Amino acid sequence: MTTTKRKGARSTKDISADILQQLNAGQIETANLVEWLAVDQKLLLENLLKQNKRTDYLKPVFAKIDRLKKQTVNTINEAIGTELFEQTSKNNDKEFLMIMSNHNADLVRCWATYTIGKNESLNITETLVQIQSFAADKHFGVREICWMAIRPKIARNLDKSIEILSGWTTNQDVNIRRFTTESTRPRGVWCEHIEALKQNPELGLPILETLKSDKAKYVQDSVGNWLNDASKTQPEFVKELCRQWETESNTKETKYITRKALRTLNK
Repeated sequence: MTTTKRKGARSTKDISADILQQLNAGQIETANLVEWLAVDQKLLLENLLKQNKRTDYLKPVFAKIDRLKKQTVNTINEAIGTELFEQTSKNNDKEFLMIMSNHNADLVRCWATYTIGKNESLNITETLVQIQSFAADKHFGVREICWMAIRPKIARNLDKSIEILSGWTTNQDVNIRRFTTESTRPRGVWCEHIEALKQNPELGLPILETLKSDKAKYVQDSVGNWLNDASKTQPEFVKELCRQWETESNTKETKYITRKALRTLNK
Protein backbone atom coordinates (compact mmCIF):
# COMPACT_ATOMS: atom_id res chain seq x y z
CA MET A 1 0.00 0.00 0.00
CA THR A 2 1.55 3.27 -1.07
CA THR A 3 0.06 6.71 -1.02
CA THR A 4 -0.32 8.15 -4.51
CA LYS A 5 2.01 10.94 -5.56
CA ARG A 6 -0.94 12.73 -7.14
CA LYS A 7 -1.24 16.31 -5.94
CA GLY A 8 -4.58 16.87 -4.24
CA ALA A 9 -6.97 19.72 -4.92
CA ARG A 10 -6.72 22.83 -2.74
CA SER A 11 -10.48 23.10 -2.28
CA THR A 12 -13.48 20.84 -2.78
CA LYS A 13 -14.65 22.73 -5.86
CA ASP A 14 -11.28 22.08 -7.51
CA ILE A 15 -11.67 18.29 -7.34
CA SER A 16 -12.42 17.08 -10.86
CA ALA A 17 -15.52 14.99 -11.46
CA ASP A 18 -13.31 12.14 -12.67
CA ILE A 19 -11.15 12.12 -9.53
CA LEU A 20 -14.21 12.32 -7.27
CA GLN A 21 -15.80 9.42 -9.12
CA GLN A 22 -12.65 7.32 -8.65
CA LEU A 23 -12.48 8.24 -4.94
CA ASN A 24 -16.11 7.30 -4.35
CA ALA A 25 -15.60 4.06 -6.27
CA GLY A 26 -12.64 3.16 -4.05
CA GLN A 27 -10.27 3.04 -7.00
CA ILE A 28 -7.72 5.54 -5.67
CA GLU A 29 -6.57 6.96 -2.34
CA THR A 30 -7.23 10.51 -1.24
CA ALA A 31 -4.20 12.73 -1.80
CA ASN A 32 -4.84 15.25 0.98
CA LEU A 33 -7.30 16.31 3.67
CA VAL A 34 -9.50 18.23 1.22
CA GLU A 35 -10.13 15.07 -0.77
CA TRP A 36 -10.47 12.97 2.39
CA LEU A 37 -13.29 15.23 3.58
CA ALA A 38 -14.92 15.29 0.14
CA VAL A 39 -15.43 11.54 -0.23
CA ASP A 40 -19.07 10.46 0.02
CA GLN A 41 -18.59 7.61 2.51
CA LYS A 42 -22.10 6.24 1.98
CA LEU A 43 -21.51 6.04 -1.77
CA LEU A 44 -18.07 4.51 -1.24
CA LEU A 45 -19.62 1.94 1.09
CA GLU A 46 -22.36 1.11 -1.42
CA ASN A 47 -19.78 0.63 -4.17
CA LEU A 48 -17.57 -1.50 -1.91
CA LEU A 49 -20.42 -3.79 -0.91
CA LYS A 50 -21.69 -4.16 -4.49
CA GLN A 51 -18.19 -4.93 -5.77
CA ASN A 52 -17.77 -7.63 -3.13
CA LYS A 53 -21.34 -9.02 -3.20
CA ARG A 54 -22.11 -7.96 0.39
CA THR A 55 -25.13 -5.73 -0.27
CA ASP A 56 -26.95 -7.40 2.66
CA TYR A 57 -24.71 -5.31 4.93
CA LEU A 58 -25.85 -2.03 3.41
CA LYS A 59 -29.21 -1.52 5.12
CA PRO A 60 -28.00 -2.04 8.73
CA VAL A 61 -24.98 0.21 8.16
CA PHE A 62 -27.13 2.98 6.70
CA ALA A 63 -29.52 2.57 9.64
CA LYS A 64 -26.63 3.05 12.05
CA ILE A 65 -25.55 6.22 10.24
CA ASP A 66 -29.12 7.54 10.31
CA ARG A 67 -29.25 7.07 14.12
CA LEU A 68 -26.24 9.34 14.66
CA LYS A 69 -27.09 12.49 16.60
CA LYS A 70 -24.43 14.37 14.66
CA GLN A 71 -23.13 13.27 11.28
CA THR A 72 -19.51 14.26 10.72
CA VAL A 73 -16.73 12.60 8.72
CA ASN A 74 -15.42 10.97 11.90
CA THR A 75 -18.77 9.85 13.34
CA ILE A 76 -19.82 8.37 9.99
CA ASN A 77 -16.44 6.69 9.69
CA GLU A 78 -16.84 5.10 13.11
CA ALA A 79 -20.48 4.11 12.49
CA ILE A 80 -19.58 2.34 9.24
CA GLY A 81 -16.60 0.55 10.77
CA THR A 82 -18.57 -0.47 13.85
CA GLU A 83 -21.56 -1.85 11.96
CA LEU A 84 -19.36 -3.65 9.43
CA PHE A 85 -17.68 -5.32 12.39
CA GLU A 86 -21.12 -6.37 13.68
CA GLN A 87 -22.17 -7.73 10.29
CA THR A 88 -18.93 -9.59 9.58
CA SER A 89 -19.03 -11.08 13.09
CA LYS A 90 -22.60 -12.34 12.64
CA ASN A 91 -21.66 -13.91 9.33
CA ASN A 92 -18.16 -15.07 10.36
CA ASP A 93 -17.00 -13.13 7.30
CA LYS A 94 -13.24 -13.05 7.84
CA GLU A 95 -12.71 -12.80 4.10
CA PHE A 96 -14.34 -9.36 3.96
CA LEU A 97 -12.30 -8.17 6.94
CA MET A 98 -9.17 -9.02 4.95
CA ILE A 99 -10.53 -7.24 1.88
CA MET A 100 -11.12 -4.09 3.93
CA SER A 101 -7.76 -4.22 5.68
CA ASN A 102 -5.89 -4.41 2.38
CA HIS A 103 -8.15 -2.24 0.25
CA ASN A 104 -6.72 0.37 -2.09
CA ALA A 105 -9.02 3.09 -0.68
CA ASP A 106 -7.66 4.68 2.49
CA LEU A 107 -11.15 5.29 3.93
CA VAL A 108 -11.98 1.60 3.63
CA ARG A 109 -8.81 0.80 5.59
CA CYS A 110 -9.97 3.38 8.15
CA TRP A 111 -13.23 1.45 8.57
CA ALA A 112 -11.20 -1.72 9.08
CA THR A 113 -9.47 -0.24 12.13
CA TYR A 114 -12.81 -0.13 13.97
CA THR A 115 -13.25 -3.87 13.43
CA ILE A 116 -10.24 -4.16 15.74
CA GLY A 117 -11.17 -1.40 18.17
CA LYS A 118 -14.74 -2.62 18.62
CA ASN A 119 -13.80 -6.28 19.00
CA GLU A 120 -14.15 -6.87 22.74
CA SER A 121 -12.99 -10.46 22.39
CA LEU A 122 -9.48 -9.10 21.77
CA ASN A 123 -7.45 -8.20 24.86
CA ILE A 124 -5.26 -5.10 24.75
CA THR A 125 -2.17 -7.06 23.70
CA GLU A 126 -4.01 -8.64 20.77
CA THR A 127 -5.59 -5.30 19.88
CA LEU A 128 -2.23 -3.53 19.68
CA VAL A 129 -0.66 -6.37 17.69
CA GLN A 130 -3.47 -6.15 15.13
CA ILE A 131 -3.48 -2.35 14.89
CA GLN A 132 0.28 -2.02 14.33
CA SER A 133 0.12 -2.48 10.56
CA PHE A 134 -2.43 0.36 10.39
CA ALA A 135 -0.18 2.52 12.58
CA ALA A 136 2.49 1.97 9.92
CA ASP A 137 0.14 2.76 7.02
CA LYS A 138 1.57 5.19 4.47
CA HIS A 139 -1.66 7.20 4.41
CA PHE A 140 -2.15 9.96 6.97
CA GLY A 141 -5.88 9.28 7.33
CA VAL A 142 -5.46 5.65 8.27
CA ARG A 143 -2.76 6.53 10.81
CA GLU A 144 -5.03 9.07 12.49
CA ILE A 145 -8.14 6.93 12.56
CA CYS A 146 -6.36 3.81 13.82
CA TRP A 147 -5.34 5.36 17.13
CA MET A 148 -8.80 6.87 17.56
CA ALA A 149 -10.34 3.44 16.96
CA ILE A 150 -8.50 1.79 19.85
CA ARG A 151 -7.95 4.73 22.20
CA PRO A 152 -10.91 3.83 24.48
CA LYS A 153 -9.36 0.38 24.94
CA ILE A 154 -5.96 1.93 25.65
CA ALA A 155 -7.54 4.19 28.29
CA ARG A 156 -9.23 1.21 29.97
CA ASN A 157 -5.97 -0.78 29.98
CA LEU A 158 -3.53 2.05 30.47
CA ASP A 159 -0.68 0.37 32.36
CA LYS A 160 -0.50 -2.61 30.01
CA SER A 161 -0.84 -0.35 26.96
CA ILE A 162 2.05 1.84 28.07
CA GLU A 163 4.15 -1.24 28.80
CA ILE A 164 3.56 -2.55 25.27
CA LEU A 165 3.83 0.80 23.49
CA SER A 166 7.09 1.63 25.23
CA GLY A 167 8.54 -1.31 23.31
CA TRP A 168 7.45 0.32 20.05
CA THR A 169 9.43 3.51 20.71
CA THR A 170 12.59 1.98 19.22
CA ASN A 171 10.83 0.70 16.09
CA GLN A 172 12.55 1.70 12.84
CA ASP A 173 9.22 2.88 11.42
CA VAL A 174 8.67 6.53 12.29
CA ASN A 175 4.90 6.09 12.01
CA ILE A 176 4.88 3.35 14.64
CA ARG A 177 7.01 5.44 17.00
CA ARG A 178 4.67 8.38 16.55
CA PHE A 179 1.64 6.17 17.26
CA THR A 180 2.93 5.53 20.80
CA THR A 181 2.55 9.17 21.79
CA GLU A 182 -0.36 10.19 19.61
CA SER A 183 -2.57 7.35 20.90
CA THR A 184 -1.84 8.22 24.53
CA ARG A 185 -1.97 12.01 24.49
CA PRO A 186 -3.65 13.15 27.73
CA ARG A 187 -6.07 15.46 25.96
CA GLY A 188 -5.77 14.39 22.35
CA VAL A 189 -7.66 15.79 19.37
CA TRP A 190 -11.27 14.89 18.46
CA CYS A 191 -11.35 12.28 21.22
CA GLU A 192 -12.06 11.78 24.90
CA HIS A 193 -9.34 12.79 27.32
CA ILE A 194 -7.43 10.20 29.34
CA GLU A 195 -8.00 11.49 32.86
CA ALA A 196 -5.30 9.33 34.47
CA LEU A 197 -2.65 10.89 32.21
CA LYS A 198 -3.97 14.40 32.73
CA GLN A 199 -3.56 14.00 36.47
CA ASN A 200 -0.51 11.69 36.48
CA PRO A 201 1.46 12.34 33.28
CA GLU A 202 4.50 10.60 34.76
CA LEU A 203 2.73 7.36 33.83
CA GLY A 204 3.71 8.12 30.25
CA LEU A 205 7.45 8.39 30.92
CA PRO A 206 8.29 4.86 29.68
CA ILE A 207 7.18 6.07 26.25
CA LEU A 208 8.34 9.68 26.40
CA GLU A 209 11.86 9.15 27.69
CA THR A 210 12.99 7.08 24.71
CA LEU A 211 11.66 9.68 22.27
CA LYS A 212 13.05 12.84 23.85
CA SER A 213 15.64 13.24 21.09
CA ASP A 214 13.97 11.37 18.23
CA LYS A 215 15.35 12.39 14.84
CA ALA A 216 11.96 12.53 13.11
CA LYS A 217 10.05 15.82 13.27
CA TYR A 218 6.81 13.82 12.96
CA VAL A 219 7.64 12.17 16.29
CA GLN A 220 9.03 15.33 17.87
CA ASP A 221 5.77 17.18 17.17
CA SER A 222 3.74 14.41 18.80
CA VAL A 223 5.96 14.25 21.92
CA GLY A 224 5.82 18.03 22.24
CA ASN A 225 2.04 18.00 21.88
CA TRP A 226 1.76 15.18 24.47
CA LEU A 227 3.64 17.28 27.03
CA ASN A 228 1.75 20.43 26.07
CA ASP A 229 -1.47 18.53 26.82
CA ALA A 230 -0.05 17.57 30.22
CA SER A 231 1.07 21.14 30.94
CA LYS A 232 -2.56 22.26 31.12
CA THR A 233 -3.19 20.14 34.22
CA GLN A 234 0.31 19.45 35.60
CA PRO A 235 2.48 22.43 34.60
CA GLU A 236 5.21 21.83 37.20
CA PHE A 237 5.75 18.26 36.05
CA VAL A 238 6.23 19.40 32.45
CA LYS A 239 8.53 22.29 33.37
CA GLU A 240 10.71 20.05 35.52
CA LEU A 241 10.86 17.30 32.90
CA CYS A 242 11.84 19.78 30.19
CA ARG A 243 14.61 21.19 32.41
CA GLN A 244 15.83 17.66 33.04
CA TRP A 245 15.76 16.72 29.36
CA GLU A 246 17.63 19.83 28.30
CA THR A 247 20.36 18.99 30.82
CA GLU A 248 20.59 15.33 29.85
CA SER A 249 20.14 15.72 26.11
CA ASN A 250 21.76 18.78 24.59
CA THR A 251 20.40 18.24 21.07
CA LYS A 252 18.40 20.39 18.69
CA GLU A 253 15.71 17.68 18.65
CA THR A 254 15.22 17.86 22.43
CA LYS A 255 15.20 21.67 22.33
CA TYR A 256 12.51 21.61 19.66
CA ILE A 257 10.39 19.19 21.73
CA THR A 258 10.71 21.18 24.96
CA ARG A 259 9.90 24.44 23.19
CA LYS A 260 6.75 22.87 21.78
CA ALA A 261 5.90 21.31 25.16
CA LEU A 262 6.16 24.64 26.98
CA ARG A 263 4.42 26.84 24.38
CA THR A 264 1.22 27.26 26.39
CA LEU A 265 3.07 27.96 29.64
CA ASN A 266 5.34 30.50 27.93
CA LYS A 267 2.55 32.56 26.43
